Amino acid sequence: MTSPPATVTAAYIDATGPADVIRVGALPTPVPGDGEVLVRTQAIGVNHVDTFVRSGAYPTPLTFPFVIGRDAVGTVAAVGTGVAGFLAGDAVWCNSLGHGGRQGPSATYTIVAAERLYPLPAGVDPVAAAAVLHTGATAHLGLFREARLRAGETVVVGGAAGGVGSAVVQIAAEAGARVIAVARSEQVPWCRSSGAQEVLDRRAPDLIGRLHKAAPDGIDVYWDTSGHHDLEQVVPLLAPRGRVILMAGLDAHPTLPVGTLYTRDASLRGFALSNATTDELADTAAALNSLLAGGTLRAGQVQALPLSQAPHAHALLENGRATGRLVLLP
Repeated sequence: MTSPPATVTAAYIDATGPADVIRVGALPTPVPGDGEVLVRTQAIGVNHVDTFVRSGAYPTPLTFPFVIGRDAVGTVAAVGTGVAGFLAGDAVWCNSLGHGGRQGPSATYTIVAAERLYPLPAGVDPVAAAAVLHTGATAHLGLFREARLRAGETVVVGGAAGGVGSAVVQIAAEAGARVIAVARSEQVPWCRSSGAQEVLDRRAPDLIGRLHKAAPDGIDVYWDTSGHHDLEQVVPLLAPRGRVILMAGLDAHPTLPVGTLYTRDASLRGFALSNATTDELADTAAALNSLLAGGTLRAGQVQALPLSQAPHAHALLENGRATGRLVLLP
């Protein structure tokens, strides 16, 4: 294998701000230190959390120039001291860069701590994997660490055709839950192919009534991945000890129906993938690899763009004009 070049092409920022603060240019190639791996990237996921960090809406320690992004799929280029289990040329992935002082992966080469790096199953397409790493891990942690989902429970997923929503539907259905998806009428086929047993039109004026009819014994897990938290209407639909998962809506200020929550022994669980421990991420990675290898975890549409269009990709996400999941190709 050839030695890495002296510089990488990277999408980076020198200060937080709007999408047009992103620059694409040369930076020195990072050198792996103790416990680190240098990865030659093949595909880089673009997620809403990337725009939050870039804009400053999601405060986290940043060292400028800061390379943007969170998820990457690639091959091992070099390993630092103290690294075992990875060899040059191995297909690998990571979904926890770009936070907590870690540089992001939006470059031709990136550094990953070995404890945050995982093998990519044989035969899995790098672009297809990069499109679902963040959403899949979010869904898995939310369903099993936060909601403690059990087979046979009823799960209602709002925004069910979106990135996280699709992953929640797919993983919950695979776990044996009864999944009710809430999405637009034209998204019904995708939601059903993802494993939803019933799909309700989110624009229906009597949506709450339809939810009650679809889950007459109550909803065990309610997860609106779109960030529209209508808790006053939703909480009364929960089954005893029902759980509401909150992971979207930085600016949301819903009314909290305290009385209805406590009389149902219900709970609200807020979480961010960024807070997961390395052990939790490793457990989730093993589950995702099984789902990826089996073809269960997948994106409906993937829009691949060259790394040079990183500013455009962020603008597409923020303007709501992205076509499916966005992936950057270095």
